[in-house]
Amino acid sequence: MLKQSLQQKLLQKLSPQQIQLMKLLQLPTVALEQRVKEELESNPALDEGKEKDDFDAEEERYEERDDAKDELEDFDFSDYMDDDTPDYKYQVSNKGKDDDEKEIPYSGGTTFHERLLAQISLQDLSEEEEAIANHLIGSLDDSGYLRRDLESIEDDLAFRNNIMTSKDQIEKVLKVIQQMDPAGVGARDLQECLLLQINRKRNKTEKHLLAKEILENHFTEFTKKHYSKIIKKLEIGEEDLKLAIDEILRLNPKPGNSLNTTGKSVQVVVPDFTLQIKDGEIDITLNGRNAPQLRISNEYKGMIDHYKKSDKKNKAEKEAMTFVKQKLDSAKWFIDAIKQRQNTLMNTMEAIAKYQKDYFLEGDETKLKPMILKDIAERIDMDISTVSRVVNSKYVSTPYGTFLLKSFFSESISTEDGEEVSTREVKKILQDIIESEDKKKPYTDDKLSKMLKDKKYNIARRTVAKYREQLNIPVARLRKEL
Repeated sequence: MLKQSLQQKLLQKLSPQQIQLMKLLQLPTVALEQRVKEELESNPALDEGKEKDDFDAEEERYEERDDAKDELEDFDFSDYMDDDTPDYKYQVSNKGKDDDEKEIPYSGGTTFHERLLAQISLQDLSEEEEAIANHLIGSLDDSGYLRRDLESIEDDLAFRNNIMTSKDQIEKVLKVIQQMDPAGVGARDLQECLLLQINRKRNKTEKHLLAKEILENHFTEFTKKHYSKIIKKLEIGEEDLKLAIDEILRLNPKPGNSLNTTGKSVQVVVPDFTLQIKDGEIDITLNGRNAPQLRISNEYKGMIDHYKKSDKKNKAEKEAMTFVKQKLDSAKWFIDAIKQRQNTLMNTMEAIAKYQKDYFLEGDETKLKPMILKDIAERIDMDISTVSRVVNSKYVSTPYGTFLLKSFFSESISTEDGEEVSTREVKKILQDIIESEDKKKPYTDDKLSKMLKDKKYNIARRTVAKYREQLNIPVARLRKEL
């Protein structure tokens, strides 16, 4: 049964302008610069530079050459609309607005794989052995290790390269690679990597021989820092063991990385804000690159005026004006979005600085207050998601270093006195305790928990373990030193 009815519905939808603002908000400074360049290239109605007043515009007209002035006066859209496809359509990208442009930047230098391949030609290898060597080098990971077993590599060579070989032959070629630079490359585990390096040492002394003995026969005890067992088994003194361990610690556990850095791009953090202390007050400035000078193209404005004064308006001119208007509106929206972004960034940073004023004035992490996104969102009267977009990718330069805004947010815990303190404060105190401990007898998590309770921070042992892991601090056994 068909039925007609009249209903009223209240819907909330994001406009294209709001979506554009949200995308711009989460961009860091460097990415914003690229986004502005892309918009300038795709929208001819958008120009760089300050907005010119009427006097400047008039003065610029007088400075124009005569023929250019005549061309502007005699401009007729119909001259450009003879073809079915207007010229401007040839400049439009055929990609969607949300398609990401993922380009791989060119990098100078050579990777360690390329350096190894160059060394292969200097070795006395047959054609088949050289093919095996190339395959082995291609199988090394970025750290320089061969993670695949030789049986699997034997199968790969047979099926992919049509090379029938044996495990012994592959092992022989692998030994050649292990003699190349950097020392330790081509190892199948950490123990083999360190042994390859210690065996390369010339003029071996007692400490080198002892280090080799430890790596060959007592590697498990060494990794677990069971030093007393090593001393007992080898019947050596503590000082001898210390010298041998110092020699082992000089070796490179990831030899591939020593030659691979030139093949990777370095990402530089550009602070979005600069925070300074002037006369006991906090002064915040926004990075100038976050505030590009953009304006509407005067040429496109002139096109609209020319169209309004025109007596005859054909279909081609109307279509052209539709395009011009769309570009002008898009340029206005983009300029407004950039300004809103600047205001939102400043409001958020100022609210954070006020909330954490004690910390920013002194730089003492123990002065950080518990702070969550909701606290700042309420202060600037914005949604939590907006604050999240700002703090997740923005950095601030302070007299104490450059920090991600997100790092100033932390949960709270209660002390025995009922005072709310930041988890950052507890982590800082925990870190200070561990740094000042006797490395011969490092504190266990249980002992650290008791020490924090003595300072009136009622924290369980498992919470101490969690904070220690977040600080990238190993367990007591692995912190032990001779």
